[in-house]
Amino acid sequence: MYGKKGKATSEPQRYKMHVKTGDTVQIITGKEKGKVGVILKTDPKASKIIVKGVNIITKHVKPQQEGESGKIVTFEAPIHSSNVMHYSEKEKIASRVCYTFSEDGRKLRQLKKTGEIIDN
Repeated sequence: MYGKKGKATSEPQRYKMHVKTGDTVQIITGKEKGKVGVILKTDPKASKIIVKGVNIITKHVKPQQEGESGKIVTFEAPIHSSNVMHYSEKEKIASRVCYTFSEDGRKLRQLKKTGEIIDN
C-alpha cells in the first residue's frame, strides 16, 4: 500500500466496516437478494464478509494421496460488505445503523427504523 506522497508503507491499510462478526444481516443485492444470515467472518482489508448459508459454492478437490478419492466440497464464499444491511429479527425489517450513548457513556449501535440496540 502507499501512504502520503506515493511512498510505500509496510503496514496494510485497515478499512472500517459497518458490520461485525455475529451480526444478523439481510442481502440487499445480487443473486442471493433477500436472504438473511449471521456473519461468520469479516475481512476489513478487502471489505468482504462471509454470511452463513449465503453464496454457497462447490469446489472439486483432487485426491491428495494415492488411493484416496476426490471430493466435492461446498462452502460459503465471501461477498462485499456493501451488499448487506442489518436485519431486525423482531420486526423482520432491514435497517441502517446509527450510534447512541448509554447512561454509563458507552457507544452503542442502534437500528434506525426500529430503535433496537444491536450491541451487547
